Amino acid sequence: MSDHKSWPAGYRINPRAAGPDAETVAAFREMPVAAIGDSMSRNVGTVGLRQYHQRLDTVLCGPAVTVRVRPGDNLMIHKALMMVEPGDVLVIDGGGDVSQALVGGLMRTTCVAKKLGGLVIDGAVRDLCEWAEDGMPIFAKGHTHRGPSKDGPGEVNIPVSCAGLVVMPGDLVVGDADGVIAIPAEHAADVLAKTRAHLAKEAKIRETNRTGTADPERFDAVLREKGLPI
Repeated sequence: MSDHKSWPAGYRINPRAAGPDAETVAAFREMPVAAIGDSMSRNVGTVGLRQYHQRLDTVLCGPAVTVRVRPGDNLMIHKALMMVEPGDVLVIDGGGDVSQALVGGLMRTTCVAKKLGGLVIDGAVRDLCEWAEDGMPIFAKGHTHRGPSKDGPGEVNIPVSCAGLVVMPGDLVVGDADGVIAIPAEHAADVLAKTRAHLAKEAKIRETNRTGTADPERFDAVLREKGLPI
């Protein structure tokens, strides 16, 4: 890429950032997003997106290639699709605009051919019947039949804010029926260990719930601390 000083205002194309190793990505594919979020303080993740693929058990998981576009314009999304590697997840900051779709069925064909890991879009999609098919998970804010322009500006592989989620290039993005979350690549191993520990803790609680042997002190102690006469 050329020196950043030569880019016109509003345009930037940075190299793809390497994400976590394949073993870490595969491990997170087995982790529920809710559990990952619990291990990351419970206040991280997208807000207001819905899945447009049909199967609820579909998991999106892969390193982020980020794109920021002018609302309703997908020029830089096309450029990003020239740069992705198999398994990458496109995370697109479209400003939350749903008046024009940023991706449609033709681009889905490209995503499938590129073996993309999925898309997360703070914007709109179209050609819903095609996106509902198996093979390409996608989360977006909304949908419309109105198509995009291809004029720019836009930026690729820069920090973005997507539906309330800050994503850096190379972050590990995981999405399931509950939502979408991003794990900084340098923290992935630590978050994975915390998520596994959290799931083990939940398994014990689930068993006491099932058998009716849950300790009432789990909540009564909290209520007493708040001054309630329990």
